[in-house]
Amino acid sequence: MVRRLEAMREAVRERRQAAERQSAPPDVLAECEREGLSWMQRVCRLFVRQCEAERPVIAPDQQIVFTRTVPAVPAIYSDEAWRQRFAGGKAHELGPISNICADWGLVLAAGLNGRRRVALLTRERRSRDPEAVEFLDGAVACIDALMALAGRYADEAERIGRDDVAAVLRRVPAEPPRSFREALQALRFLHASVWLCGHYHVGLGRFDQYMMPYLERDLTAGRLTVAAAEELLAEFFIALNRDSDLYPGVQQGDNGQSLMLGGLTRAGRCAVNEMTRMVLRVACDVTMIDPKINLRVDRDTDLGLLEFAASLTRRGLGFPQYSNDDVVIPGLLAHGYSIEDARDYTVAACWEYIIPGRGMEIVNIGAVSFPAAVDSAIRQGIEAGDSFDGILARTRANIRQQTRDRVADYRHVILPPAPWYSVLMTDCIERGRDLSCGARYNNVGIHGAGSANAADALVAVKRFVFDEARVQPRILAAALAYDWRGYEEARETMAAGPRVGNNDDDADAMLRFLFDAFAEACEGIPDNGRGGRVRPGTGSAMYYVWLARGHDGMREPAVGATADGRHQGEFFSSSLAPSPGTRSRGPLSVLQSFAKLDYRRVCNGGPITLELSDAVFRDQEALAKVAMLVRQFARLGCQQLQLNTLNVATLRDARVHPEAHRNLIVRVWGWSGYFCELAPEYQDHVISRHMHEF
Repeated sequence: MVRRLEAMREAVRERRQAAERQSAPPDVLAECEREGLSWMQRVCRLFVRQCEAERPVIAPDQQIVFTRTVPAVPAIYSDEAWRQRFAGGKAHELGPISNICADWGLVLAAGLNGRRRVALLTRERRSRDPEAVEFLDGAVACIDALMALAGRYADEAERIGRDDVAAVLRRVPAEPPRSFREALQALRFLHASVWLCGHYHVGLGRFDQYMMPYLERDLTAGRLTVAAAEELLAEFFIALNRDSDLYPGVQQGDNGQSLMLGGLTRAGRCAVNEMTRMVLRVACDVTMIDPKINLRVDRDTDLGLLEFAASLTRRGLGFPQYSNDDVVIPGLLAHGYSIEDARDYTVAACWEYIIPGRGMEIVNIGAVSFPAAVDSAIRQGIEAGDSFDGILARTRANIRQQTRDRVADYRHVILPPAPWYSVLMTDCIERGRDLSCGARYNNVGIHGAGSANAADALVAVKRFVFDEARVQPRILAAALAYDWRGYEEARETMAAGPRVGNNDDDADAMLRFLFDAFAEACEGIPDNGRGGRVRPGTGSAMYYVWLARGHDGMREPAVGATADGRHQGEFFSSSLAPSPGTRSRGPLSVLQSFAKLDYRRVCNGGPITLELSDAVFRDQEALAKVAMLVRQFARLGCQQLQLNTLNVATLRDARVHPEAHRNLIVRVWGWSGYFCELAPEYQDHVISRHMHEF
């Protein structure tokens, strides 16, 4: 990476941009109250005032500009009035729409003036519909506000003698880009601006598909070399990290700036192109936590591309995350997506599958706690004198009840107006309906968390309590009640049972049982209250910590000691991974275990997580082995995979000497973060993960 970009990256890591931030956001609430504005009008006013308040900042060496100077999103209602907005319903997370993906290709190709013309034409057609008129007037006001902000940046560029920057900003984002640089600059404004009115977890979608035409045009015309294009792309990637400390998330880095590469086009052709490879090369060079890279693969993906991707993993970034088209697309089709849209999938903030521009899907409405479902069934079943089949029946009923509870919580979800986000979607302004009213797809997603621990507990009870009678039911009940204290022999017996991750048919049958019961529960809810389906998934997000140790956001209390030998408070497995402490036979056996799931029924996403020792990446031959592992993942019929490379000694030293490891990056769950910026419980879990070597 050139010295200019190295200095820029270091400035971002040191957060020097914070010096440009204003002391407070504008007071929007007062004027909203004074004018008695509606909710739609308040959100529009918020975006307009935020754009007006932004102060143009252009560093001498920047070519891709925009640095956020307004540090927060001001309120548009008092706390009490905000609560009243959701009376009789439920807010999702922080309230504003989040965790979806705009149709960036559409907006770039049209330019904001093109989107403005569409809005005005629709307004003329829907002039007798007050709701449509209010929404479209707001959308136009938002468009004008962002174009005015870009104009002020152009003025500032001219003032400081940066005519090259000014020329770009006089063109974009108002008009369609004519060059790769213009496209990157337009995207920077469009993408970063979404956070200005409270939206968050804003994905970048299928970046190589919508950016490739601009790159190809420049390369073909000889206006740009590959090296110059990579320098521009590197600067864009660094820019994505510039304001991310202002973005909400469970932990720093959990911000949803994910992009997708490869896969199929909407017409079913191979979508891998030069931009696909360029993104991998540049991300490997930049080595920052954003953007989070995802790569779509299939059973025949080129091994050279997979080796490229393995080189990125070797840098310790925790990405790319892989999605298997051979499995994902049929799963989406089975859940009502058209073939063209299913081929066009990307991921939300972490791994959940969504369609750019066409989905107002709420992909994380909570988690079904498999450990809680199983633990309750075991304890109650023992007390009632159940057979093992009785315990399975109780488990199925518990999963069904948890699923119904999660969906009931969201049956009356209220989404605030989103006029600016609507401009960026495929057909909101075309229909004259705000995104909060819904889109083509309005499904909800639920995580199935702690699956390996729950399956291990079931198979241990089956074998040692019922089949072999080595642990008496009353002894197990007492051991669980006392967190195994005084029952160490029983704990050792139960902990020695078959484990998910070793390609053991008995353990894996319990895993399959859990997810089949989960899918059955979701399929039994034909309408989620928003005209969509309920999608079960195999991920866990932060719930592997919350379910183990408790959290205010959880309906159920923390799960105590469990029948797999786990003590109270110990973590569960993250997404699809062997239970912590499992002695796995190797990465292939892990893939074989999780290949037994029916991913057509559990299509919300959730990766198999493998931790690889950094010694794995010792030479080019080792990279080829990692590439073959990814190919085997696809050919076995698994759905999603994330690889992380760790050195436990380095991680432990980073806890003692964080100043020496400021740039150490790890994969946490569906995102990567700087290890030293994580809360202690997440650091603990990363350190405790099982590592594989070849």
